[in-house]
Amino acid sequence: MRSVLRILRSGPLTTIQDNGRFGMLAHGVSASGPMDREAFWRAGLRAGASGDGGLEFTRAGLDIEVAEGQAVLGWDGGAFGVAVNGVAQDWPGGAWLGAGDRVSITPGAAGNYGYLRFGAVLDVPLVLGSQATSTRARLGGLEGRALVAGDVLGLIGEGRAPVLPATPMEENGPIRFIWGIHAERFSSLVRERFVEAGFVVSPTLDRMGVRLLDKDEVFGGESILSLISDPILPGDIQILGDGTPVVLMVDHQPTGGYPRIGTIISVDLGRFAQLRPGSPVAFVPVSVDHAQRLLRGSRG
Repeated sequence: MRSVLRILRSGPLTTIQDNGRFGMLAHGVSASGPMDREAFWRAGLRAGASGDGGLEFTRAGLDIEVAEGQAVLGWDGGAFGVAVNGVAQDWPGGAWLGAGDRVSITPGAAGNYGYLRFGAVLDVPLVLGSQATSTRARLGGLEGRALVAGDVLGLIGEGRAPVLPATPMEENGPIRFIWGIHAERFSSLVRERFVEAGFVVSPTLDRMGVRLLDKDEVFGGESILSLISDPILPGDIQILGDGTPVVLMVDHQPTGGYPRIGTIISVDLGRFAQLRPGSPVAFVPVSVDHAQRLLRGSRG
């Protein structure tokens, strides 16, 4: 079975994503994938997704229409408003749609990213083993770019039975991290202040990185030198030469030449990605073993 979806309205940086193209960093290509992996996964459960692909949209939302056939949709991530044919629906949630039905997703109270998943498989070619869009590398998704009004997407095959995922526990505590390979380049006093101070999410954020405002000037007096560039990972907390902390995200550059004081653990990276500009951020260190236990238990 084949269905056709049409994009009626698309906010900035609405892209096709899947779990990412891992193993390509040596070739200069970051993994990409969803900014909030847990929300992306839950949206897939709600849709009964038989494929790995879906749509990631930003705070402005998205309008989409089933132009032909039928489709099962699931949505999750952030806190958005959603309506089907003008009738308000629960967020997060899902719906079965037929030809002519429309879904309108509008800005909500919290979060930067939301996800729309489908029961059937998105008919988009694999590039380097993935459908994920990297707009910086101009590959994956639909012509390596963000989606715009008028774009048409095909769905093929059948989905699975939708599943109602468990409601995630509300997490409002500090963002957990492990000390990075360059932590010892900072004095013990700076490291202590890093976990005691408060930071603020700046307006400068995207899928590549999030700049933090260092209002307590933790790194203000540091003489931070460039290093020989080496590989970096999502969640790395890099300190620029002027003392600005930047958290690297899923579309990060392959290498970096500034010291990384720590790395946000996987189970907290999506929660961090959903913090809007102006949100306070505090950090707390955990061990690698603790981070791995949390990751193993994150989906039951």
